[in-house]
Amino acid sequence: QVQLVESGGGLVQAGGSLRLSCAASGLTFSSYDIGWFRQAPGEAREFVAAIRWSGGSTYYANSVKGRFTISRDNAKNTVHLQMNSLKPEDTAVYYCAAKLPYGSDYDVPDDFRYWGQGTRVTVTS
Repeated sequence: QVQLVESGGGLVQAGGSLRLSCAASGLTFSSYDIGWFRQAPGEAREFVAAIRWSGGSTYYANSVKGRFTISRDNAKNTVHLQMNSLKPEDTAVYYCAAKLPYGSDYDVPDDFRYWGQGTRVTVTS
């Protein structure tokens, strides 16, 4: 049974930082691309960042580029999302997701097979 468990969300003031973690089990973690998505109330789920199975390539939404950093530790089956200079518009539930590395897309939610339950991030002004 595949499980992705996010942690690290919380309440932070604008300009602050949070580090999200995604712990995976039940799959060959090093074979999967991992993505972070977020969904704000009343909004569609949107791509935030992704990292290829090897960790060799990373991708970011324009809205977070330069502020967020995605990384992975295949030995520990974890992915982290370091979020700096947070803004109120970053407020959302953040989800990690896993997909096999087929195709060139990395930002399409429907391509990701496994999803976590999400962790809430609230940024106050």
